[in-house]
Amino acid sequence: MSRLALLPIAVIAAAVMAPPPVAAQTETSVTIAGAGAFPQGAVYLGLPLSSLSLGTGLAVAGDWALGQFQVTLTGTTVLGDERNIVVDGRATAGAPSAPGTAAFTGTATVDPGDGTPPVPGVPFAALVVPGPDGTGSLTVSLGGTKLPAAAIDQGYVTVQ
Repeated sequence: MSRLALLPIAVIAAAVMAPPPVAAQTETSVTIAGAGAFPQGAVYLGLPLSSLSLGTGLAVAGDWALGQFQVTLTGTTVLGDERNIVVDGRATAGAPSAPGTAAFTGTATVDPGDGTPPVPGVPFAALVVPGPDGTGSLTVSLGGTKLPAAAIDQGYVTVQ
Protein backbone atom coordinates (compact mmCIF):
# COMPACT_ATOMS: atom_id res chain seq x y z
CA MET A 1 0.00 0.00 0.00
CA SER A 2 1.43 3.43 -0.92
CA ARG A 3 1.94 6.28 1.52
CA LEU A 4 -0.68 8.35 -0.27
CA ALA A 5 -3.25 5.63 0.32
CA LEU A 6 -2.48 5.74 4.07
CA LEU A 7 -3.14 9.50 4.29
CA PRO A 8 -6.96 9.25 4.71
CA ILE A 9 -6.49 6.63 7.43
CA ALA A 10 -4.01 8.88 9.27
CA VAL A 11 -6.35 11.88 9.05
CA ILE A 12 -9.29 9.87 10.42
CA ALA A 13 -7.15 8.46 13.24
CA ALA A 14 -5.94 11.94 14.18
CA ALA A 15 -9.52 13.27 14.25
CA VAL A 16 -10.72 10.40 16.43
CA MET A 17 -7.80 10.72 18.86
CA ALA A 18 -7.91 14.54 19.10
CA PRO A 19 -9.28 15.90 22.37
CA PRO A 20 -12.82 17.31 22.25
CA PRO A 21 -13.01 21.08 21.71
CA VAL A 22 -13.12 23.29 24.78
CA ALA A 23 -16.39 25.13 25.23
CA ALA A 24 -16.13 28.60 23.78
CA GLN A 25 -15.81 31.41 26.30
CA THR A 26 -18.02 34.41 25.82
CA GLU A 27 -16.10 37.66 25.75
CA THR A 28 -17.66 40.52 27.67
CA SER A 29 -16.84 44.10 26.73
CA VAL A 30 -16.79 46.71 29.52
CA THR A 31 -16.87 50.41 28.66
CA ILE A 32 -17.29 53.18 31.21
CA ALA A 33 -16.90 56.92 30.83
CA GLY A 34 -18.53 58.64 33.72
CA ALA A 35 -18.63 59.92 37.25
CA GLY A 36 -20.53 59.19 40.37
CA ALA A 37 -20.71 59.30 44.15
CA PHE A 38 -19.64 57.12 47.04
CA PRO A 39 -21.94 56.55 49.99
CA GLN A 40 -20.97 58.28 53.20
CA GLY A 41 -18.19 56.49 55.06
CA ALA A 42 -16.04 55.56 52.05
CA VAL A 43 -12.36 56.07 52.95
CA TYR A 44 -9.12 55.26 51.12
CA LEU A 45 -5.61 56.06 52.39
CA GLY A 46 -7.22 57.98 55.25
CA LEU A 47 -9.10 60.29 52.86
CA PRO A 48 -12.90 60.41 53.16
CA LEU A 49 -14.15 59.94 49.60
CA SER A 50 -17.12 61.70 48.08
CA SER A 51 -16.96 60.96 44.35
CA LEU A 52 -15.12 59.32 41.50
CA SER A 53 -14.60 59.75 37.78
CA LEU A 54 -13.49 56.94 35.54
CA GLY A 55 -12.66 55.77 32.08
CA THR A 56 -12.48 52.06 31.43
CA GLY A 57 -12.23 49.95 28.32
CA LEU A 58 -11.56 46.25 28.61
CA ALA A 59 -12.62 42.74 27.71
CA VAL A 60 -13.28 39.85 30.10
CA ALA A 61 -13.68 36.16 29.20
CA GLY A 62 -13.47 33.34 31.71
CA ASP A 63 -10.36 33.80 33.78
CA TRP A 64 -8.68 36.41 31.60
CA ALA A 65 -9.16 40.14 31.12
CA LEU A 66 -7.31 42.71 29.10
CA GLY A 67 -7.64 46.48 29.14
CA GLN A 68 -7.35 49.72 31.04
CA PHE A 69 -8.95 50.66 34.34
CA GLN A 70 -8.55 54.31 35.30
CA VAL A 71 -10.30 55.91 38.24
CA THR A 72 -9.88 59.21 40.07
CA LEU A 73 -11.12 59.08 43.66
CA THR A 74 -12.01 62.51 45.06
CA GLY A 75 -12.25 63.42 48.69
CA THR A 76 -11.74 66.21 51.19
CA THR A 77 -8.81 66.43 53.60
CA VAL A 78 -9.22 67.33 57.29
CA LEU A 79 -8.15 70.86 56.30
CA GLY A 80 -11.05 71.09 53.84
CA ASP A 81 -8.93 70.79 50.69
CA GLU A 82 -10.08 68.65 47.78
CA ARG A 83 -7.65 65.85 46.92
CA ASN A 84 -7.60 63.38 44.03
CA ILE A 85 -6.20 59.87 44.26
CA VAL A 86 -5.44 58.62 40.75
CA VAL A 87 -5.61 54.88 40.03
CA ASP A 88 -4.12 53.78 36.71
CA GLY A 89 -4.62 50.05 36.30
CA ARG A 90 -4.35 47.23 33.85
CA ALA A 91 -6.89 44.41 34.00
CA THR A 92 -5.25 40.99 33.65
CA ALA A 93 -7.72 38.42 34.99
CA GLY A 94 -11.44 37.81 34.96
CA ALA A 95 -13.52 36.52 37.84
CA PRO A 96 -16.92 34.82 38.00
CA SER A 97 -19.82 37.25 38.16
CA ALA A 98 -23.56 37.32 37.65
CA PRO A 99 -24.92 37.52 34.09
CA GLY A 100 -24.80 41.05 32.69
CA THR A 101 -22.05 42.12 35.10
CA ALA A 102 -18.26 42.04 34.87
CA ALA A 103 -15.64 41.24 37.50
CA PHE A 104 -11.93 41.63 36.87
CA THR A 105 -8.62 42.03 38.67
CA GLY A 106 -5.20 43.42 37.91
CA THR A 107 -2.55 45.76 39.22
CA ALA A 108 -2.44 49.53 39.31
CA THR A 109 -0.24 52.46 40.05
CA VAL A 110 -1.85 54.62 42.73
CA ASP A 111 -0.93 58.30 43.02
CA PRO A 112 -2.12 59.36 46.48
CA GLY A 113 -2.32 63.00 45.40
CA ASP A 114 -0.59 64.21 48.56
CA GLY A 115 2.86 64.86 47.13
CA THR A 116 4.23 61.41 47.90
CA PRO A 117 5.43 59.26 44.99
CA PRO A 118 2.96 57.02 43.14
CA VAL A 119 2.85 53.42 44.35
CA PRO A 120 3.14 50.79 41.57
CA GLY A 121 1.92 47.20 41.73
CA VAL A 122 -1.18 47.75 43.86
CA PRO A 123 -3.57 44.82 43.31
CA PHE A 124 -7.17 45.72 42.52
CA ALA A 125 -10.46 43.94 42.01
CA ALA A 126 -13.53 45.51 40.46
CA LEU A 127 -17.17 44.61 39.90
CA VAL A 128 -19.21 46.56 37.35
CA VAL A 129 -23.00 46.35 37.44
CA PRO A 130 -24.77 48.30 34.67
CA GLY A 131 -28.20 49.82 35.23
CA PRO A 132 -31.05 49.73 32.72
CA ASP A 133 -30.62 53.41 31.81
CA GLY A 134 -26.86 53.48 31.08
CA THR A 135 -25.88 54.24 34.67
CA GLY A 136 -24.52 51.61 37.04
CA SER A 137 -22.32 50.89 40.00
CA LEU A 138 -18.67 50.09 40.60
CA THR A 139 -17.25 48.25 43.58
CA VAL A 140 -13.46 48.40 43.91
CA SER A 141 -10.90 46.86 46.22
CA LEU A 142 -7.44 48.44 46.22
CA GLY A 143 -4.76 46.54 48.07
CA GLY A 144 -6.46 45.43 51.25
CA THR A 145 -9.16 48.12 51.19
CA LYS A 146 -12.63 47.33 49.85
CA LEU A 147 -14.55 50.48 48.98
CA PRO A 148 -18.35 50.52 49.06
CA ALA A 149 -20.16 50.48 45.73
CA ALA A 150 -20.16 53.86 44.02
CA ALA A 151 -23.22 54.88 42.01
CA ILE A 152 -22.19 55.96 38.51
CA ASP A 153 -24.91 58.42 37.57
CA GLN A 154 -23.15 60.57 34.96
CA GLY A 155 -21.88 59.32 31.61
CA TYR A 156 -22.46 55.72 30.64
CA VAL A 157 -21.74 52.15 31.73
CA THR A 158 -21.96 49.26 29.26
CA VAL A 159 -21.32 45.57 29.82
CA GLN A 160 -22.07 43.46 26.76
